[in-house]
Amino acid sequence: MASGIFAILDDIATLMDDVAAMSKIAAKKTAGILGDDLAVNAEKASGFASSREIPVLWAISKGSLLNKIIILPVAFLLSAFLPVAITIILLLGGVYLAFEGAEKIYHYFVPHHNSKAEELKEVQTKEEILAVEKERIKSAIVTDFILSVEIVIIALGTVVEEDIWTQIMVVSIIALVATVGVYGIVALIVRMDEAGYKLIEKSKSENGLLFKLGQFLVSALPKVIKGLSIIGTIALLLVAGGIFTHSIEFLHHLFPWMPGMIKDFLVGLVVGFIALMIFAGLSKLYKKIRK
Repeated sequence: MASGIFAILDDIATLMDDVAAMSKIAAKKTAGILGDDLAVNAEKASGFASSREIPVLWAISKGSLLNKIIILPVAFLLSAFLPVAITIILLLGGVYLAFEGAEKIYHYFVPHHNSKAEELKEVQTKEEILAVEKERIKSAIVTDFILSVEIVIIALGTVVEEDIWTQIMVVSIIALVATVGVYGIVALIVRMDEAGYKLIEKSKSENGLLFKLGQFLVSALPKVIKGLSIIGTIALLLVAGGIFTHSIEFLHHLFPWMPGMIKDFLVGLVVGFIALMIFAGLSKLYKKIRK
């Protein structure tokens, strides 16, 4: 009896070791998208009145959690009964990630109006502010849904050969980390300036350590968000390129002399700009048809 219990405990310990190891691998695979998720949500949760930043972030976090609750069962069912769909979704998601990365690069070199800043300047009443806030929360949740699909599918791809229970545990851990970890860090980032202002208020001298630290936090916030955006864009193209080079045999063996990271980036960049041109062409065609 006792030996049977110890055998069960040993099996559980082995399983948890496997889950921990696979979760670590899955976390590395999804790190690029998590970086972009962090950059996107830091940008979307900033720019509000100080008292509204955390409520906005909390609303987006709840939407993100609901996204994962919807996505996870569907992903596990597809993995169990239609595994080929995982690869198809992964490739389609790779196209979207490459498109998003290419679009960000395009808008960097071809500046466009900052609609977010204009939105906040135009609104006057409390009702208008809440309407803009609600719209931006909705936009952030939709973006999170797409990124969440990719996070779940990529994590699932690392354990697709394992039994269903291992898949459930590993992917669920990654999904939870993606929500709690990302939005926890975003909360710290968007409150950097508020923490800085409080340190400045508590400082007794402009030459004091608290005052200088406060100034640093206030001035660092926009730079941190911009830096995250750049890192997130690079990560998007790397992840997208990696999806294609690992899923398509021709691309996997293309330019064997080239470092893998550079090849992933270039493949992601090319696919992204092709997708961007197709999207721009279809948009113009749609506008002509409407006219």
